[in-house]
Order: sequence, then structure tokens, then C-alpha cells
Amino acid sequence: MSIFDGFAQRRKKAAAEKQVESYFKLMNAYTPAFTSFEGGVYEMELTRAAIHTFATHCSKLQPTVTGKNNEAFERKLQYRMNPHMATSQYLYKLATLFMTDNTAFVVPLYEADMKTICGFYPLKASTVTPITYNGKEYFRFEFNGGRAAIEREKVGVLNQYLYKSDFFGQTNDALRPTMDLINANNKGIIEGVKRSANVRFLAKLAMTLAPKDMEEERERLIANNLGVENNGGVMVYDQKYEYIKQVVENQFTVNAAQMKIIRDNVYDYFGVNEKILQNSFTSEEWEAYYEGKIEPFAIQASLVHTNITYSDTALSYGNSIIFSADRMMYLSPSEKLQTVTQLFDRGFITHNEGLKIYNLSGIGPEGDKRYIRKEYAAVEDLGKDEEGTGIDTLQIEEV
Repeated sequence: MSIFDGFAQRRKKAAAEKQVESYFKLMNAYTPAFTSFEGGVYEMELTRAAIHTFATHCSKLQPTVTGKNNEAFERKLQYRMNPHMATSQYLYKLATLFMTDNTAFVVPLYEADMKTICGFYPLKASTVTPITYNGKEYFRFEFNGGRAAIEREKVGVLNQYLYKSDFFGQTNDALRPTMDLINANNKGIIEGVKRSANVRFLAKLAMTLAPKDMEEERERLIANNLGVENNGGVMVYDQKYEYIKQVVENQFTVNAAQMKIIRDNVYDYFGVNEKILQNSFTSEEWEAYYEGKIEPFAIQASLVHTNITYSDTALSYGNSIIFSADRMMYLSPSEKLQTVTQLFDRGFITHNEGLKIYNLSGIGPEGDKRYIRKEYAAVEDLGKDEEGTGIDTLQIEEV
């Protein structure tokens, strides 16, 4: 095949792709595309800190696969979601996209047979458009390097602020006034620092000089009094000047009350507070943050990954992917001790589970046994001893 034949085939292929593209039609007439917010929500220090905190805690979620014959798949997901990302990195990226764009996309990765799912990948696209082609629904993703269309049922969509669109969360325009205030405050601080680094003076001459002489006199005054050689800090001038005084500028910066309003706006929008950002929270404060932010994300992520992985038949057999967190890790030492001692002797947790709360290694299969204190008895057995001779109910209550 000559180079001209190859060129002709490429032209034919490009023409065919263009023709296929012309057949694309929008599925949703109200919102034709999802576009990432361009207001820099991830570029501001405070908003990035809120997003980073959320993503960091989400990265500690543990994937669990239920159902039969899923042990190998579960082990793979617990360590690596795709060839490029460890599980914690994947969850961090997914949570970051979720908070920054209010919409995050997940696509499954397949084995060589193109049927068996072996992992997942989070997509960051500049624009996503729902389309139909030949009666089939797709998501068309546009990246810096091109575009790709994927069947809608194979794409997982996590979102928040779901209102106008069936797929995409609303933009962060509601936060734009606060973002503008943060930007204005940061610029004011920078300009204030720059100007405060320069000593300004206003000097009035006691005589009239030519412009050239006035310029030379100004340079002489600066050189003699404002240079590094003047380490005494004393300015001296003669009768050429009527007076010289320093110009003091009062730079505008947001005061403490105004800054608190800005920070509270960001905290309210992202559902976070200062203690969570600085990792100085108590177990009760962490529980509130988990219940309000982490758990809803974990539930949605579990459902999305499950739905794009398993068919309705597989779901009926109990197959699912669940992301969960060990909330016991955030208890104080005294709370951990009370929790372990109270739950262990009642059979709620095992030795290994108790060791896990203390971030210690398990002791093997022997640690998976459950123990219950022998003085506990079933309600229907109250008033009976082990041989059925009868014992005093009051004595059991005292025990």
C-alpha cells in the first residue's frame, strides 16, 4: 500500500466519523452539556482546604464486595482500583471531582474479554454531553486531547446539587460572591504588604527650581537620607525645604468580623468547620462530619459502582460493592477502652476487631471467636439454674 492509499483511507475514516457525529442528538433538551466551573473553586486556599479535607477522609473508605466468588475482585479493589491509582488515590480523586465540579464520572475497566470488570477510573472532562445514536444513549466526553463517547449504562455518575439536570449537579456559581470577597481580600493584603515596604515622604521646597534641578534634588535627598547607608534613621534637610513629612497610608483589609463571615460562608457551603480542617476534632464532632458528609458520599459511591458492575440478576444474588469507614478509629483512648470492653464481653466484637480499633494486628483465626460472659442469661431462662432446679431472679439481677 502506497502512502497515497493510506492518506485516502484516513480521509475516508475521518469523513465517516464526521458523519456519525452529525447523527448525535441530545437526550436532554433542558441542559445539553456539563461544563466544569471556571471560577477557580479549587484555586483558593480556603476552598481547596475544605475540598482536600473531604477527599482525604474519603480516601480512607474501605471497599467491600459482597456475593459469591468475589474474593479476588475484592482484594484487587482494596489495593488498586486501576493500573495508575491505588485505592486511596482513586477515592481521593473521585471525592475531589465530586466536590469541585459537583459531578464525578466513573467508567469501568475490563479484562481482555471485554466482559469482566477489573477496576474503575474517574474521569475529569472539560465538557460532558448526553447524546443518542441509533436509539442508544451515550455520554460524550471532551478532553484536551480529543473526545470519546461511552454507553450511558457503563458510566457511573456521582453528583450533588442535582436540580435542573437529570445527570449533572449545578455549578458553584452560588459561591462566586464569597470567592470574589476572598480574592479581593487576598489582593488587598498583597498590595498592603508591597506598599508598606516603601517609605513615602512628601517634601515641599522653599524655592522654585527648574524641573531638571528639582529631579536632581529629589535624587540627592533619597540618596542621602533613604539609602542603606543611613543606618541611624535620622533625616536631615536644609532650608531648601519648607517641610518634609512621611505619608502614612491606611491599607484596607477585611477585618476579623468580615473574615469570619467569609469563612463561615465557605464552611456552610462545603459542610465543614475549622476543627475538621485542622484535625483537632473530638469523636462527637467527627461523628457529625461523617454522618453529614462522608457517609452520604460513601453510600452514593457504593450504589454507583454496584450499578455499573452488576446486572439485575447479579444484584438479586446479593452482589454489591460497599465503601465504608471504621469510625471507631477516631475515638479517644478512654472511649476506645470503654467500647472494646463493653462490646467484647457481650459478643458484639471479636479479639481481632478489638485489636483493629487500637490499630493493632490481629492474632489469626483464633481472634475471630466471639465470647460472652457466662452470667448473662436469656429472659425465658430467668429463675432457672443450669440443672433446672431454679434460682432466685433477684440474685441474677445483682450479678
